[in-house]
Amino acid sequence: MIDTQAIRKCFPILSRKVNGKPLVYLDSASTSQKPDIVIDTVSDFYRNSCGNVHRGVHALTRETTELYEDARRTVARFIGAADPAEIIFTRNATEAIHMVAWSWAREHVGEGDEIVISEMEHHSNLVPWQILAKERGANLRFLGIGMDDTLEPGDLESLITPRTKLITVVHVSNTLGVINPVHEIIRIAARNGVPVFLDAAQSVPHLPVNVAELGCDFLAFSGHKMLGPAGIGVLWVSKNRQREMKPFLTGGGAIDQVGRDGATFNEAPYKFEAGTPAVADALGLAAAIDFLDEIGMENVRAHEEELTARALSSMSRIDGLSYYGPEQTALRSGVISFNVKGIEPYELGSYLDSHGVAIRAGDHCTQPLLRALGISSTARVSFYLYNTINEIDFFTGLVEKAAEDGI
Repeated sequence: MIDTQAIRKCFPILSRKVNGKPLVYLDSASTSQKPDIVIDTVSDFYRNSCGNVHRGVHALTRETTELYEDARRTVARFIGAADPAEIIFTRNATEAIHMVAWSWAREHVGEGDEIVISEMEHHSNLVPWQILAKERGANLRFLGIGMDDTLEPGDLESLITPRTKLITVVHVSNTLGVINPVHEIIRIAARNGVPVFLDAAQSVPHLPVNVAELGCDFLAFSGHKMLGPAGIGVLWVSKNRQREMKPFLTGGGAIDQVGRDGATFNEAPYKFEAGTPAVADALGLAAAIDFLDEIGMENVRAHEEELTARALSSMSRIDGLSYYGPEQTALRSGVISFNVKGIEPYELGSYLDSHGVAIRAGDHCTQPLLRALGISSTARVSFYLYNTINEIDFFTGLVEKAAEDGI
């Protein structure tokens, strides 16, 4: 389906050694590695085109502006946005979520109103809404986990009331790896006239995602999880919702006219991008998207599903190992959280690191979810297009040995 060995040659870091062993990078849900084209694009901008955007008429600023707006068009095309103006560049998905909470929700959520959120949210898509609810005297209502550890759309109907102002859920869980039935959630919300925010930080890098087909109102993701640089994220907002939002920050680029007594603001998306943006990072994100486009997101998804199936099959045979999330690979992304009886996740992570294998250990910024599962932490592996079957077998072999020896 994809030529993994050819792909790996594009990632310089994959040739390095860790603790004297070849690096096996299985932590892409935390951050992905970067191909040469992304690294070179960022470097080339600073070497040859470095100017500011929308600020002047000289050659460098005109060139920078065109490159930056080209990057916006690339992102819009990648997620099926109808208009590049629906794409707002942010620092990351976390900032995008805060932008909606501050710029939209504070204008639409009042005392006694309700926000529906799920039990499996990353803290970044939970804490801003907790703060908003306390400030506004509003309430959070929680959508629980149903069959196959996915969110249960049927329960949503009973949670929606005339006071429901927003539904915000994660598309793909960074802990369970589950792909939630967001199409059905959005359909139910639409029938009740409630807008939907999707945290797509773990879906856009790994699945074909089209906002027009989804029908949501807001969607956020980060560049660093999809081969792009850190420091760049995306908030997609439908045109109708953009009109309901006030600027998040004010300053250069966001302003139309300023007088002593007040100011008027630029049109979207510029009124949401105050100050000098992360131009090089936006260009790097566009380069990452071009890289993913060349491979094909359907192929990325199929490759990860194959790796996940191999890993789950091997892990299910290890005594004392428990993994979380659905058994069916069609229902999950390439993320597997697990525990080995008698071995602390951090201890296992250190053991694997000594053999050059990078995984995550901790609560994965989903403490309420782990409490619901009756645990406090897990080990977590996560796969991407540059991982191989041999790496999966090496990892599972080490885990099996650790389980047998008790480390």
